[in-house]
Amino acid sequence: MSAFRLQTLDSTTQPWANQFLERYWGSAAVVSRGQVYDAATSPGFVAVYNNQPVGLVTYRIAGDACELMTINSEVKGVGIGSGLMTAVAEAARAAHCQRLWLITTNDNLAGLRFYQKWGLRITAVYPNALEISRQLKPGIPRIGLDGIPLRDEIVLEMAL
Repeated sequence: MSAFRLQTLDSTTQPWANQFLERYWGSAAVVSRGQVYDAATSPGFVAVYNNQPVGLVTYRIAGDACELMTINSEVKGVGIGSGLMTAVAEAARAAHCQRLWLITTNDNLAGLRFYQKWGLRITAVYPNALEISRQLKPGIPRIGLDGIPLRDEIVLEMAL
């Protein structure tokens, strides 16, 4: 099994990232606490495995906080998710951020497990927040992973 490597999301990987975000997120538009961001033009890292891009993480830095906006990997079990998280945490520390945070949804049970194992803690739950997000991004489905109704936002964070 070959190891993966990470590279910075840049103009050479952006076309792939746009397609990847479309496949996993419905578009490059990401809604976070009432704001819409373009994940494809945000800072990020691409995971390359067997010479193919297979994973992506995007983030944004505001003040002393780094928000992880998207993270996905097409290859499981080889550490790509952890590698992407580590890359963002290192970028956040280099930018003098004091915390790393993210929002996920109530249906993302695997993500909740991963983030908590990685050291993030649940700090807020916003019931029915996706009704507001759907006004900004109408393509957000009503039914999420495993047939779970997609309703709530869950904030997780960790000190850096």
